[in-house]
Amino acid sequence: MRILVVEDAPHVRQFLAAGLQAEGHEVDPAADLAEARAILGRHSVDFVIVDRMLPDGDGLDLVRALRRGGSAVPTICLTGRDRVDERIEGLRSGVDDYLVKPFSFEELLARIEAVGRRSGVAETLGSGPVEVDLTGRAVFLRGQPVELTTREFDLLVVFLKNEGKVVSRTRLLDQVWGIQHDPRTNVVDVYVRYLRNKLGPGLLHTVRAIGYVFDAKRGAGADELGGEPL
Repeated sequence: MRILVVEDAPHVRQFLAAGLQAEGHEVDPAADLAEARAILGRHSVDFVIVDRMLPDGDGLDLVRALRRGGSAVPTICLTGRDRVDERIEGLRSGVDDYLVKPFSFEELLARIEAVGRRSGVAETLGSGPVEVDLTGRAVFLRGQPVELTTREFDLLVVFLKNEGKVVSRTRLLDQVWGIQHDPRTNVVDVYVRYLRNKLGPGLLHTVRAIGYVFDAKRGAGADELGGEPL
């Protein structure tokens, strides 16, 4: 999903961009309304996150302009203003949700998902022949649906979010199974084998003694690789 982030504080803007990119999104950062309008003039976006207090105006002005122009792009407003009347003003201006600073990044992600569901926006990840609909938890291989279990789906999402990077078995255990460390289990290797059987060769590659990497560009003949774990 392509997300426009309009935030004048550089550290907050960089934090949001890095976090959203790590979740697999494409991010267009803007420091003010003028830059945001320039980005929107060049291409469309799937989601807007906008601060209210910007150097050249109120972020709500951007939302109002989008709505007047017929755009229904989902929008979340970030602000340090926490009065009820100000939140009401934001919602009546066309904002889909309102998040008061300081906020948890995990809460922002949850609100993006919730607003996306209400707006009918599908969050997707994809590489090569594989496409994943995060909202509907559906997987497609060359356009055809593939049935995955919950664990297989979660494992594939971690790989796609780290495409081209080696992911250690320890990190996979933590992110998919919630296990910090267990040297006696081979559950990761078992489920990677399940995924390979369903997705076919040339996508998931083994890095000996470290973990695995999802890389559709390497092809089927490069299963044993070298590299550093995340």
